[in-house]
Amino acid sequence: MDEFEAPGPERARRWRLVLGEPAAEACGGLGAADTGMDGALAALYDRGSDGARDGSRQGGLGGSAPRVARWLGDVRSYFPSSVVRVMQADAVDRLGLERMLLEPEMLEAVEPDVHMVGTLLSLSRVMPEQARESARAVVRSVVEDLERRLAQHTRSVVQGALDRSARTHRPRRVADIDWNRTIRANLKNYLPERRTVVPERLVGYGRRSRGVERDVVLAIDQSGSMAASVVYAGVFGAVLASMRTLSTSMVVFDTSVVDLTDRLSDPVEVLFGTTLGGGTDINRAIAYCQELITRPSHSIFVLISDLYEGGVREEMLRRVAAMTAAGVQVVVLLALSDEGAPSYDRQNAAALAALGVPAFACTPDRFPELMAAAVQGRSLTAWVEQEQAAEASTAQT
Repeated sequence: MDEFEAPGPERARRWRLVLGEPAAEACGGLGAADTGMDGALAALYDRGSDGARDGSRQGGLGGSAPRVARWLGDVRSYFPSSVVRVMQADAVDRLGLERMLLEPEMLEAVEPDVHMVGTLLSLSRVMPEQARESARAVVRSVVEDLERRLAQHTRSVVQGALDRSARTHRPRRVADIDWNRTIRANLKNYLPERRTVVPERLVGYGRRSRGVERDVVLAIDQSGSMAASVVYAGVFGAVLASMRTLSTSMVVFDTSVVDLTDRLSDPVEVLFGTTLGGGTDINRAIAYCQELITRPSHSIFVLISDLYEGGVREEMLRRVAAMTAAGVQVVVLLALSDEGAPSYDRQNAAALAALGVPAFACTPDRFPELMAAAVQGRSLTAWVEQEQAAEASTAQT
């Protein structure tokens, strides 16, 4: 049976909510419990107060901040958080509600998420003083949630990689044995009749926990399209800075460069130190970061940018080549977010790949493993290929 023929009560109800009042004759009316939900949808997606539509619900929220705040409270009572976030994004993008976010009463009604934080940060320079504390509360709630989900795993994975980056021929525990290297080191002792290798020499992971093992420099593109990446990078930067075995620096850039290293103890302060929007001069940012790198063979440089360069492209590429030649592990992320495939400059990405520096997007949940690979000096090209193969295998199953 075609799904549009004689729909059941629940299907009819859903179509009525999607299509609005004009579908009442075909789908039936709504119960009392759904009337408020329909009103919340109409306030955002209806073209006007007369309910006229051109095939889909389109924007009709008014210009009053108190009204928008009440609407936000309504949608949070009718819909789950995932739907609320979609509707908030629609309200900002479709209806030009950026100015509404400057009103404290609206901020207090917002369902906090990464995208809303990005919007607040883009407005932070023009936000009236009475709204700043409300905005900070929204940002801090999102940051604290991200830290709860990401911090412990990041510290565990990266510290484990630091510990295992040292080698020893006297591993103290079975768990400390690097079996791949041990087998390769003892292949000459292979016994065909037993189909086994006799490990005369063990290769193990060392356990180093004192002193700074790696210097990490994060350079974050703060152009408007990188908003979600800026939020996640700010949180990860603070987490890495909390590890005593790492010396972490963080800069953000557009056409100028701002060093936020002294704010890394508080990721909220880091985020409010950014200025989302504006142009991009990657070359200038890399030049600044080169001055921060004093131990190239012990340094990891992480550039997070869509690579749309407004500066001197050839010089940018020369600087990256010089870094890698000096022994710096260079990581280029086109995005650090869950937003899917990003828009980026493919020509610059290809040029970096030719230098042996792959440029790729990374989700926040995989960033700790990426940093672990960088700490261990593994090929990031191989790491990316392994991740892509794993994703393809998961998709097939």
